[in-house]
Amino acid sequence: MDTVWRRRPESEAVTHEGAAERQELFNRIAPVYDKMNDVFTLGFHRLWKRWTVSWSGAKQGDKVLDVCCGSGDLSFLLSEKVGTNGKVIAVDFSKELLQIAASRQRSKSCYKNIEWFEEDAVKLPFPDSTFDAATIGFGLRNIVEREKALQEMSRVLKPGAKLSVLDFNKSTSRLTSIFQDWMIDYIVVPVVSWYGFTSEYRYLKNSIKGFFTGNELEKLALEAGFSEAKHYEFAAGSVGNLVATR
Repeated sequence: MDTVWRRRPESEAVTHEGAAERQELFNRIAPVYDKMNDVFTLGFHRLWKRWTVSWSGAKQGDKVLDVCCGSGDLSFLLSEKVGTNGKVIAVDFSKELLQIAASRQRSKSCYKNIEWFEEDAVKLPFPDSTFDAATIGFGLRNIVEREKALQEMSRVLKPGAKLSVLDFNKSTSRLTSIFQDWMIDYIVVPVVSWYGFTSEYRYLKNSIKGFFTGNELEKLALEAGFSEAKHYEFAAGSVGNLVATR
């Protein structure tokens, strides 16, 4: 089975300084990305991603979008959800993560309805009102221009379609924040140090602290063009999922 992967032209490379730095970071950590997701979430990210797909409202025959697809977990779940008559468009700016996702795709013929795009979330190369549903898992927090990315996702969704956003939560609970810091300092960083990626994963703590609360995410989604937005917290408030309706 041939893997469909559309690379970004060199003339359209990421130019925002902060975004380029994060692109380089994710290219470097690609080899341990899946392992670290398992470590930091104790494997629960697999369950949470199923919830994310369910909240997206994706169904058989739909054309759906997965932004910041990483190594493809949500893309594969969406592939199963939309079936052989549907289509999954998966976008990421990390070439190395897309290579891993594409290699995973080749292992199962049922995933042949996925196309991979090496693109920037703030400049999606799709017409208005193209998709029936969209997801982004653990990606919005890592985008420099978050409001612009939400505006782009709103633009390419059909009216009434839903965006489902899974990410670590900037909790208003001091206890939850202490737990997140402990997990990063005493579980994640020691493990990644074995692979030589200590400095890369120290960024994780700052990215969570610099993210939004659930209420702030709801407000941002409405300002970006969505008509409704609701944020759900779980995992003792350390993780959340925004559901925004176009």
